[in-house]
Amino acid sequence: MPLCMFVDEAKILVKAGDGGNGCVAFRREKYVPRGGPSGGDGGHGGSVYVEANPNDNTLLRYRYNREFKGDRGRHGEGSNCTGVSGADMILKVPVGTMVFDDESDELLADLRRAGQKVLVAQGGRGGRGNQHFAKPWHQAPREKEEGTPGGERHLRLELKLLADVGLVGFPNAGKSTLISVISAARPKIANYPFTTLEPNLGVVNADGGTGAELGRTFVVADLPGLIEGASHGAGLGTRFLRHVERTRLLVHLIDTSDMAEMDPVKAYEVITGELAAFSKTLTEKPMIVVATKLDATTDRTKLGELRDFCLDNGLEFYAISAASGEGVKELVRGMADALERIPKPELEDEPEVVKEMKDAAAAEAEEDVDASVATSVDAYEGDDDSEPDEEGPAATKHP
Repeated sequence: MPLCMFVDEAKILVKAGDGGNGCVAFRREKYVPRGGPSGGDGGHGGSVYVEANPNDNTLLRYRYNREFKGDRGRHGEGSNCTGVSGADMILKVPVGTMVFDDESDELLADLRRAGQKVLVAQGGRGGRGNQHFAKPWHQAPREKEEGTPGGERHLRLELKLLADVGLVGFPNAGKSTLISVISAARPKIANYPFTTLEPNLGVVNADGGTGAELGRTFVVADLPGLIEGASHGAGLGTRFLRHVERTRLLVHLIDTSDMAEMDPVKAYEVITGELAAFSKTLTEKPMIVVATKLDATTDRTKLGELRDFCLDNGLEFYAISAASGEGVKELVRGMADALERIPKPELEDEPEVVKEMKDAAAAEAEEDVDASVATSVDAYEGDDDSEPDEEGPAATKHP
């Protein structure tokens, strides 16, 4: 059994830290008769972020740890000491993870770039101490603010592997053998169906270069085999088909050997029907049809029928034997040529809900600055000759 289990979906609860409370204090020192209110502000609570990490390839860490809470802000203290703000929490996820609000099913982020980070729970704001409430007519205030609670969300994380080419087809059609031949991936290979139980990724060098002359490279994803009725839960169902939604090119492998039980044209129609049942966008992707296991094909009748079918329907066709290497180089170069003709998708802008959260955080920061400026102005205005408030000896003025 593999040590690392592939997990491509997880549900978690994130809770940002609460803000600390403001403090009520008065400065009473010898030779400082105008000490006045000195209650510090509470620290802000730590926010929760989700960040794409290129070193992760599974959501396994979120399968068993489902609750994540940010650090709360500390309360304010005397002598105008602001409480320590809570540390932000950053949750690492694989590149290609989509973050949804599980309650509203709203997409919060699609993390397609390494290092891309999104705010999912805003930390609570720290409350203001009584130093902010000092006025010329009220010089010994005992008011303060409580810290606001941090944001809380139920999130659903869905991983969609980032690959250029997706290999699809019936079980035992030769997908794992092909990816092991054209890349350094080492999937499980055996002569029985459903040997592949999780997606495998492999980097393919189409031109065979090295170093600075590496040439064209692309990523291929080998997906567990589909069967008829997969869209209704048969076999492994369509659980892994989400990983081909990001691919730019589909390569459909069909067994045309003497041992193949299903007619190759029928096999093509069944698999394309399951793809369409899962998502209409999959049927719109460019596709290359590949007849496999030429080394085990003595009767080329089925092979000819599939070739004619592809010619009539405008489908690019190749015939290979991954075991002997026949036609593999031509297929790899054909995939590289096809990818050059397909434009890369542009990254989408941030969802509106994320922009709103960032705007709210920026507005709170501006309010903090405005409050500090107002406190400074009030303190300056308090040096006039107006009568002091009767509350507290700390606010007593010099005669």
